[in-house]
Amino acid sequence: MTRQPKIGEVFIVDLGLVRKVRPVVVMSREDPQAPRAVAIAVPLSLDDTASRYEVRMPRVPWLKSQGVANVQGVFGVQFHELTNYRGRFERSVVIQIQKALLWALDLENLARHLSAT
Repeated sequence: MTRQPKIGEVFIVDLGLVRKVRPVVVMSREDPQAPRAVAIAVPLSLDDTASRYEVRMPRVPWLKSQGVANVQGVFGVQFHELTNYRGRFERSVVIQIQKALLWALDLENLARHLSAT
């Protein structure tokens, strides 16, 4: 991929032998000044453990199955690896994933700390 991916876009990515080929949702902000051509992505999985680390995804016509976004699997992916575009989740879905990331990374406490200083 040569263009910068947009938040909420879904691509099929080869995550290596152990993690398989699977869909991922781009969660990084659009930043044309970023020093590297790397997007932050969250893998989608069919393995639903019903934990706070997962966000149930809506059924969409451009994915074979409904699954969950696994925020524990967040990783960086180079733009050139994002070649198999599938679609883009609506903003409301992106916000649910962002909230799960805030919780998983304990950024809610950081925000409270920063606002108190």
